Amino acid sequence: MVINMERYSIIKNKFPREIVLLKSTPCKWGRCTFCDYIHDNSLDTYKINSINSEILKQVTGQYGVLEVINSGNVFELPQETLHSIKETIDKLNIKKLFLESHWIYRQKLNIMRDFFSVDIIYKTGLETFDTDFRENILNKGFNYKSIDELKSYFQSVCLMVGICGQTKEMIKKDIELALNNFNHFTVNVYTENSTIIKPDNQLIKWFQEEYKWLDKEPKCEVLWVNTDFGVG
Repeated sequence: MVINMERYSIIKNKFPREIVLLKSTPCKWGRCTFCDYIHDNSLDTYKINSINSEILKQVTGQYGVLEVINSGNVFELPQETLHSIKETIDKLNIKKLFLESHWIYRQKLNIMRDFFSVDIIYKTGLETFDTDFRENILNKGFNYKSIDELKSYFQSVCLMVGICGQTKEMIKKDIELALNNFNHFTVNVYTENSTIIKPDNQLIKWFQEEYKWLDKEPKCEVLWVNTDFGVG
């Protein structure tokens, strides 16, 4: 089990907002080869709801924007937690939500739009536009047929760089495609964890030097380390 995690933070730079890392039931996909984040999941819904209730009490509504993440997808949050989020939104007059969802939930995205009745920016952990690497190495389960189809569901993609087997050319193409197709995207520099997927430190060093300018790119948020948003 993941312990001593920071679960509330404020993002003050690009896209100012508050962010909460909530506990949830297990990720329905749960097969990404690089992810050990799912150890934060639980089957104890009473405990999940109790923890999440305390986290949400820290939200102030100061920006009118809230990002809700968990070790999976928003659809795996228990119903009581979803109601707590809605109560927080209504009480604090929050106008926009950032939520995360896997491709498998693409047909259900409007359920949350109807439930929360605010503007929702859906982020998805695509990791890379390179189909072979994404599906055969990372096992992401994204079977979209075109970027236009992907864009029809999600307003933001999360990319990952610095994994063994990735190339500079793949990363260059990923950044270019994200810049040209999305108004918001996140780049995560891979951090070694307990999985078999390992970082390529030389590739990470190259990326840090070559793409430092992304810090000034309005569309992009870079997590140079995986806790740069202040949670995790």
